[in-house]
Amino acid sequence: MSLSVRLQHRLPGIDLDISFDAPPGVTVLFGRSGSGKTTIVNAVAGLLRPEAGRVAVNEWVLFDTEQRHWLPSHKRRLGYIFQEGRLFPHLNVRQNLAYGRWFAPKNARRENPDKVIEMLGIGHLLDRRPARLSGGEKQRVAIGRALLASPRLILADEPLAALDDARKAEILPYFERLRDEVSVPILYVTHSAAEVARLATSVVALQDGKVVRQGPASDVLADPSVAPAGVRAIGAVLKVRVLTHHDDGLTELDANGARLFLPQISHEVGEDLRIRIPAQEVILSKKPPEGLSALNVLSGTVDSIRSGDGPGAIVSLKTPAGIVLARVTRRSVNALGLEAGATCHAVIKTVALAPQDVGGRITTNA
Repeated sequence: MSLSVRLQHRLPGIDLDISFDAPPGVTVLFGRSGSGKTTIVNAVAGLLRPEAGRVAVNEWVLFDTEQRHWLPSHKRRLGYIFQEGRLFPHLNVRQNLAYGRWFAPKNARRENPDKVIEMLGIGHLLDRRPARLSGGEKQRVAIGRALLASPRLILADEPLAALDDARKAEILPYFERLRDEVSVPILYVTHSAAEVARLATSVVALQDGKVVRQGPASDVLADPSVAPAGVRAIGAVLKVRVLTHHDDGLTELDANGARLFLPQISHEVGEDLRIRIPAQEVILSKKPPEGLSALNVLSGTVDSIRSGDGPGAIVSLKTPAGIVLARVTRRSVNALGLEAGATCHAVIKTVALAPQDVGGRITTNA
């Protein structure tokens, strides 16, 4: 199922004017605070009535201002996952999961509760009340409740923002499974580049209420002219395959013939992955580097160099593994004599590749 969104709305400090069509899977709204992400989600949910626009999931029209059509929130068949689980404290997990099903139309396509419970790994929590759940467990139950409501669309408004890094690492694989195993489209809000790289089927980058770029995560995150969440969000997204797990705690990856190492991951040998390499973790060398502790070296040619108002520059390097970005100073660019077409080598520390930057490959629009 695909999602079509057209919205125009004025708010204090922002004039929202956006238009995008999203393929099946996870569509990520990505940008800084105040860029319009939550406003879009609230309009889709029916919590905000925009001045003009149209939103539809396939032929299911949620509203169309030209046709004066407005479907009330409770009839939109949406699953909403908030920053906090927002579970009913007086109900146990089993009852919270069943709540959405009570209001789903009788003829709606229904997910198998046992399958959802197994997918989210919450079978042992069914008799507990929310007060006895961790933050990560609450979010898994909230995902299950949204899915079992037989929604036509799932909205996730920064669902990991309230969690610490350990709990985020716990939850991300479940969103990946939701993306890969469930046919319901997901509109996902975040300002985390790591979440975009791992989850997005398609990215809608927002700035000041406008769409500045849309496309696969590998294209949007690698575009230094966009930087919707700041320069620290810029990075490359590479497609790799797990080659082997070494006894010294490292995992070796094949990146289109190039070899990369990172701290050992749980993915199986032969599994296809996406990894994000932040631009600030890449060092450039004009000559093949020797005598370094870094294990990852990708050779290529300079594709482009973009300089901002400050001392920094983003160098885009074409390598066999794909485009790699390096955030360096303009002084370094001049000292190395870098220009388009020049041979260069990207050096990446193994420990710079964090677990949250590693996720399953998306086979469509990745």
